[in-house]
Amino acid sequence: MITVVGSINMDLVVRTSRFPKQGETALGDLYTTVPGGKGANQAVAAARLGSEVHMIGAVGTDAFGDELLAGLKIESVHIEAVKRMPGTSGIANILLSEGDNRIIVVPGANHGLKAEEMDTFESQLSRSSMVIMQLEMPIPVIQRTLEICHQHGVPTILNPAPATGFTDSFLPYATYLTPNETEAEEMFGEDWEKALEQYPNRLIVTIGQQGARYFDGSRHVIVEGFTTEAVDTTGAGDTFNGALGVALAEAMPFEEAVRFANAAASLSVEKFGAQGGMPKREEVMARLRGEAP
Repeated sequence: MITVVGSINMDLVVRTSRFPKQGETALGDLYTTVPGGKGANQAVAAARLGSEVHMIGAVGTDAFGDELLAGLKIESVHIEAVKRMPGTSGIANILLSEGDNRIIVVPGANHGLKAEEMDTFESQLSRSSMVIMQLEMPIPVIQRTLEICHQHGVPTILNPAPATGFTDSFLPYATYLTPNETEAEEMFGEDWEKALEQYPNRLIVTIGQQGARYFDGSRHVIVEGFTTEAVDTTGAGDTFNGALGVALAEAMPFEEAVRFANAAASLSVEKFGAQGGMPKREEVMARLRGEAP
């Protein structure tokens, strides 16, 4: 059983042929709303790969909140621990262009969850085989969750995104850290490769299509990514984290678990929407075997 503590947002997606310059207005060719939020994305990714997944978070009492909860339920994610907060749900304004994205997140109800409330979820957390978190939630909530999991010996994945919320107080408690290159530089400086050696088999840095890097205690390991044609990169990192959580919870060998996560992430970018391309288990296994889709 995997528990995800994290954000639940509605993604407001706009696509344009090129990113506008400062002060410029550009025409777009698509607008849509799709369920997102790093926490919800990671929960959906893990559920599609066959895990029993429980979500801890919050949505507003608005129409987006209704839609977001319904979407999680369809994906077989347990939502009993998701609070309804007065006001609006979190949203992410996503601009797609040139095979990349730029995102602005407005937390809304996500920031209504309090650290002391995590104690009421202690039983759920202690029974989990893996707990996954990100930093779109209040920092005290993440800190308290890490402390509870550490106390009960429950392994955790902390995806430090956005990295501006990262604090060194997380380090003694988080079992695994999964920044991308930009986040790793913000956390550890330009020499973030040296940090890999300080946290062997704990710090995994994703490096886009190239895959992921870590230090195994004696050597630096690059687990290569998979060649793919990207349609929408939104949610690729969330897919990686959800898949990594599944693999580690199933006690896959570490390098094999990272490769499994790379395969899942590569599939996720081939369709539109953060959750739209998240793969099923059989798709990931086929990619690992080198089979064409």
